[in-house]
Amino acid sequence: MVPGISPQVYGLADFQRISAQVHAQAGIVLSDKKRMLVYSRLAPLLRRTNSQSFGEFLDQVEHDPALATRMIEALTTNHTYFNRESHHYDHFAHTLRPELLHRLNQSEPVRIWSAGCSSGEEIWTLMMVLLGPSQQEGKRIARQDIVALASDLASHAVNAGMAATYEAAALEAVPEALRKAWTTTEGGKVTIGPEPRSLVRFRQLNLLGPWPIKGAFDVIFCRNVMIYFDTPTKEKLVWRFAEQLRPGGYLYIGHSERVSGQAEELLELVGPTVYRRRA
Repeated sequence: MVPGISPQVYGLADFQRISAQVHAQAGIVLSDKKRMLVYSRLAPLLRRTNSQSFGEFLDQVEHDPALATRMIEALTTNHTYFNRESHHYDHFAHTLRPELLHRLNQSEPVRIWSAGCSSGEEIWTLMMVLLGPSQQEGKRIARQDIVALASDLASHAVNAGMAATYEAAALEAVPEALRKAWTTTEGGKVTIGPEPRSLVRFRQLNLLGPWPIKGAFDVIFCRNVMIYFDTPTKEKLVWRFAEQLRPGGYLYIGHSERVSGQAEELLELVGPTVYRRRA
């Protein structure tokens, strides 16, 4: 029980109303098994908004988009780590990186998107792999036309990614040569260096809403985000990703996720949960 907000004021109708709002706004499906988890996550927010009941709180949410976003943030799990699902970074390093460097050498732009970036571990791993273990070569690469977008629904996750500072133990999974080239360590904390940071733009973004994005991407990472969505939401989102990729561009998704629906017309499987947009 959360002090100050009794579970007795939280009924099935409240949970169903929360579930409907969360699904409408963020595509997240809350099963009945999540009912008490929802209570424990939202009760502190109720206290901060001086709501006396979940019904009163939800009335506020319906008329306050900022509060609705805070509710979604309280219910989302931002769990990730460096070099997660390392086979994706291996594929990126050996298959895609040479293609991207060739494009850069031809004075063509490179655009990367970490969609659902959480606290930044994914995009920073990706940037270190892109720049490679040589500082000299990596600094040359970083001066070229590369822009990486890192977006997440939760503002606290975006802020953590922008801060780019982590416990030293968190980076142990990153190859040592990359850590040495692109991070600094002080007092048990590791900070991502200026070259990777110069390439990344962090933005708060709801994947189910409008995308204020111009141009196509060479690669999109959206991993372990769609596990919270129902099938129609997944299929619509993947179709939008496919349309946002340039021909020959790559989409990386989580190990338990699959492409289905209309997007299968555009995407072909080329590796474990790695898809390539058909030319």
